[in-house]
Amino acid sequence: SHERICQYIAKESGSLVVSVGYRLAPEHKYPAAYEDCLSATLHFLQHLQHYGVDPARVTVCGDSAGGNLAAAVSQTLAGRSDLPRLRAQILIYPGLQALDFNLPSYQQNRGVPLLFRERAAFFALLYLNGDALHMQEVLDGSHIPPDMRLKYRKWVSPD
Repeated sequence: SHERICQYIAKESGSLVVSVGYRLAPEHKYPAAYEDCLSATLHFLQHLQHYGVDPARVTVCGDSAGGNLAAAVSQTLAGRSDLPRLRAQILIYPGLQALDFNLPSYQQNRGVPLLFRERAAFFALLYLNGDALHMQEVLDGSHIPPDMRLKYRKWVSPD
């Protein structure tokens, strides 16, 4: 689904673009997709000379669930001293939080196609559980224990 955009980015930027095909939900639950992306990134970083890539110019990118995976891989690799550091991450409408689907951005964009609030929750549940049986609880916010909600309120809050 992303081959043409990857080709365009490679051509316009004069870059090597590696597109990772990862296992998808619901057949493959978390952490399958993350493990696939991390494994591919580790392999690439360990073999940069083979690809003729400058170790100081490696960037990870992803959109939607791929944005989530790019962010997770970046966080995992951030403290590694045995590998080249990632120069940047490009996250295009990433799914980065599933604590609260009632934040202002979800309310303001609740009727904007393509990724409605309910659809975002649905896909998050497929990714994590392989099913969306508890979607209403997630939309209501009752899937998060009160102590966790208080702990992260500074970062994830309608305020």
